[in-house]
Amino acid sequence: MGRILCIDYGRKRVGIAVSDPLRIIANALTTVHAKDIFTFLDNYLHNEVVDIIVVGYPKRTNNQESEAMQYIRPFFNKLRSRYSTIECVLFDERFSSKIAIRSMIEGGMKQKDRQNKEIIDKVSATIILQDYLNYLKYHSS
Repeated sequence: MGRILCIDYGRKRVGIAVSDPLRIIANALTTVHAKDIFTFLDNYLHNEVVDIIVVGYPKRTNNQESEAMQYIRPFFNKLRSRYSTIECVLFDERFSSKIAIRSMIEGGMKQKDRQNKEIIDKVSATIILQDYLNYLKYHSS
Protein backbone atom coordinates (compact mmCIF):
# COMPACT_ATOMS: atom_id res chain seq x y z
CA MET A 1 0.00 0.00 0.00
CA GLY A 2 1.43 3.35 -1.05
CA ARG A 3 1.26 6.71 0.65
CA ILE A 4 -1.33 9.40 0.04
CA LEU A 5 0.02 12.79 -0.99
CA CYS A 6 -1.97 15.99 -0.50
CA ILE A 7 -1.60 19.25 -2.38
CA ASP A 8 -2.94 22.61 -1.23
CA TYR A 9 -2.52 24.38 -4.56
CA GLY A 10 -2.15 28.15 -4.77
CA ARG A 11 -1.07 30.47 -7.56
CA LYS A 12 2.21 31.28 -5.81
CA ARG A 13 2.85 28.44 -3.36
CA VAL A 14 1.83 24.83 -3.00
CA GLY A 15 1.62 23.19 0.41
CA ILE A 16 2.35 19.48 0.39
CA ALA A 17 1.64 16.81 3.00
CA VAL A 18 2.01 13.04 2.92
CA SER A 19 0.60 10.15 4.89
CA ASP A 20 2.61 7.53 6.69
CA PRO A 21 2.79 4.17 4.84
CA LEU A 22 -0.13 2.82 6.90
CA ARG A 23 -2.27 5.86 6.01
CA ILE A 24 -3.01 6.78 9.60
CA ILE A 25 -1.23 10.10 10.15
CA ALA A 26 -0.78 13.12 7.87
CA ASN A 27 2.63 14.79 7.98
CA ALA A 28 3.64 18.17 6.60
CA LEU A 29 6.20 17.68 3.86
CA THR A 30 7.14 20.98 2.25
CA THR A 31 6.04 24.06 0.36
CA VAL A 32 7.14 24.65 -3.22
CA HIS A 33 6.60 27.45 -5.71
CA ALA A 34 3.66 26.72 -8.00
CA LYS A 35 5.91 26.89 -11.06
CA ASP A 36 8.04 24.07 -9.60
CA ILE A 37 5.27 21.68 -8.53
CA PHE A 38 5.62 19.18 -11.38
CA THR A 39 9.41 19.03 -11.03
CA PHE A 40 8.94 18.37 -7.32
CA LEU A 41 6.28 15.72 -7.95
CA ASP A 42 8.37 13.99 -10.65
CA ASN A 43 11.24 13.64 -8.18
CA TYR A 44 9.09 12.65 -5.22
CA LEU A 45 7.06 10.08 -7.15
CA HIS A 46 10.24 8.59 -8.56
CA ASN A 47 11.44 7.84 -5.01
CA GLU A 48 8.21 7.09 -3.13
CA VAL A 49 5.18 4.89 -3.79
CA VAL A 50 2.06 7.06 -3.85
CA ASP A 51 -1.35 5.55 -4.63
CA ILE A 52 -3.52 8.63 -4.27
CA ILE A 53 -2.96 12.36 -4.78
CA VAL A 54 -5.50 14.54 -2.98
CA VAL A 55 -5.94 18.13 -4.10
CA GLY A 56 -7.71 20.65 -1.89
CA TYR A 57 -11.11 21.54 -3.34
CA PRO A 58 -12.08 25.08 -2.32
CA LYS A 59 -15.79 25.48 -1.75
CA ARG A 60 -17.88 28.23 -0.28
CA THR A 61 -20.14 27.67 2.71
CA ASN A 62 -23.10 27.28 0.31
CA ASN A 63 -21.27 24.29 -1.25
CA GLN A 64 -20.50 26.13 -4.51
CA GLU A 65 -16.96 26.15 -5.93
CA SER A 66 -14.85 29.17 -5.05
CA GLU A 67 -13.20 31.39 -7.66
CA ALA A 68 -9.91 29.60 -6.99
CA MET A 69 -11.17 26.65 -9.05
CA GLN A 70 -10.42 28.66 -12.20
CA TYR A 71 -6.71 27.94 -11.67
CA ILE A 72 -7.00 24.74 -9.63
CA ARG A 73 -9.06 22.88 -12.25
CA PRO A 74 -6.42 23.24 -15.04
CA PHE A 75 -3.74 22.14 -12.55
CA PHE A 76 -5.85 19.16 -11.49
CA ASN A 77 -6.51 18.12 -15.09
CA LYS A 78 -2.79 18.31 -15.90
CA LEU A 79 -2.01 16.33 -12.74
CA ARG A 80 -4.42 13.56 -13.73
CA SER A 81 -3.08 13.28 -17.27
CA ARG A 82 0.58 13.45 -16.24
CA TYR A 83 0.23 10.83 -13.48
CA SER A 84 -2.50 8.71 -15.04
CA THR A 85 -1.57 5.60 -13.03
CA ILE A 86 -2.20 7.40 -9.71
CA GLU A 87 -5.70 8.12 -8.46
CA CYS A 88 -6.21 11.89 -8.19
CA VAL A 89 -9.11 13.25 -6.14
CA LEU A 90 -10.46 16.62 -5.14
CA PHE A 91 -11.33 16.88 -1.44
CA ASP A 92 -13.15 19.68 0.38
CA GLU A 93 -10.71 22.11 1.96
CA ARG A 94 -13.13 24.60 3.49
CA PHE A 95 -11.65 26.46 6.45
CA SER A 96 -8.32 24.59 6.27
CA SER A 97 -6.28 27.82 6.37
CA LYS A 98 -8.24 29.13 9.36
CA ILE A 99 -7.88 25.79 11.13
CA ALA A 100 -4.16 25.82 10.33
CA ILE A 101 -3.70 29.25 11.91
CA ARG A 102 -5.75 28.25 14.96
CA SER A 103 -3.73 25.06 15.45
CA MET A 104 -0.48 27.04 15.18
CA ILE A 105 -1.75 29.43 17.87
CA GLU A 106 -2.84 26.56 20.10
CA GLY A 107 0.53 24.89 19.51
CA GLY A 108 2.28 27.98 20.86
CA MET A 109 3.81 29.18 17.59
CA LYS A 110 5.02 32.78 17.73
CA GLN A 111 3.05 35.39 15.80
CA LYS A 112 5.97 36.11 13.49
CA ASP A 113 6.15 32.44 12.48
CA ARG A 114 2.36 32.27 12.00
CA GLN A 115 2.62 35.03 9.40
CA ASN A 116 4.86 32.84 7.23
CA LYS A 117 2.51 31.80 4.42
CA GLU A 118 4.70 28.83 3.51
CA ILE A 119 4.10 27.35 6.94
CA ILE A 120 0.36 28.04 6.68
CA ASP A 121 0.20 26.30 3.27
CA LYS A 122 2.08 23.26 4.55
CA VAL A 123 -0.09 22.99 7.67
CA SER A 124 -3.24 23.46 5.57
CA ALA A 125 -2.21 20.56 3.32
CA THR A 126 -1.67 18.46 6.43
CA ILE A 127 -5.14 19.29 7.74
CA ILE A 128 -6.76 18.50 4.38
CA LEU A 129 -4.93 15.19 4.24
CA GLN A 130 -5.83 14.23 7.81
CA ASP A 131 -9.48 15.01 7.03
CA TYR A 132 -9.21 12.78 3.95
CA LEU A 133 -7.62 9.96 5.95
CA ASN A 134 -10.44 10.23 8.50
CA TYR A 135 -12.96 10.18 5.67
CA LEU A 136 -11.42 6.98 4.28
CA LYS A 137 -11.40 5.40 7.73
CA TYR A 138 -15.08 6.04 8.37
CA HIS A 139 -16.34 5.40 4.83
CA SER A 140 -14.46 2.20 4.05
CA SER A 141 -16.70 -0.08 6.09
